[in-house]
Amino acid sequence: MIKGILFDNDGTLVDTHEIILASMRYSTRTVLGRVIPDEDLLRKVGQPLAVQMCDFTDDPAEQEEILRVYREHNHAIHDDAVRAFPGVAEGLAELHRRGFALGVVTSKMHALAWRGLELTGLAPYLDCCIGADDCERFKPEAEPVLRGAAALGLDPAACLYVGDAPFDIQAGRAAGCSTVAALWGMFPAEVLRSEAPDYECATFEGLLGLKCLGF
Repeated sequence: MIKGILFDNDGTLVDTHEIILASMRYSTRTVLGRVIPDEDLLRKVGQPLAVQMCDFTDDPAEQEEILRVYREHNHAIHDDAVRAFPGVAEGLAELHRRGFALGVVTSKMHALAWRGLELTGLAPYLDCCIGADDCERFKPEAEPVLRGAAALGLDPAACLYVGDAPFDIQAGRAAGCSTVAALWGMFPAEVLRSEAPDYECATFEGLLGLKCLGF
């Protein structure tokens, strides 16, 4: 029986696609002096930023500088631009009302992730937030999701993990959770389906109709 639901953050609960893309474009162009195609910039969204920067240059100093410039730019635009996806606030409220334990497991740093959840009005429905700085290993490893389940006081087998990136499906499966592909997020449906999630939903409202949740 499913008793808890863990969510990825960016691309699943909050729509930060344009924020991330703008900061990626700005930081790589500023530091490297060249334009990288958007599909390459977004290829590893869902993993920690430090991991993503390794794709853009082999120079550790340049990687650090891209990360610094990215964070500076991202923090400057984040608060005015972050938005919840349609139906998320209402859906979380209903899941909370039905008694499910709810939490976030994200590759974003904890404080910024939580600030976005507060700004979008989602934080009151959530019982925990596990960020990149709360773990030693990151998605697609199981550790972040295992920490999320533990924070909810649940066995991973009693949890769903919902995310819009292949790394989310991989991490949820590795932790022993049932997995849900969020098709409304940043990655194409075929990329998520290739990971064989247990369920898929085209909208957040669709999550409420899953039989495993008793709806």
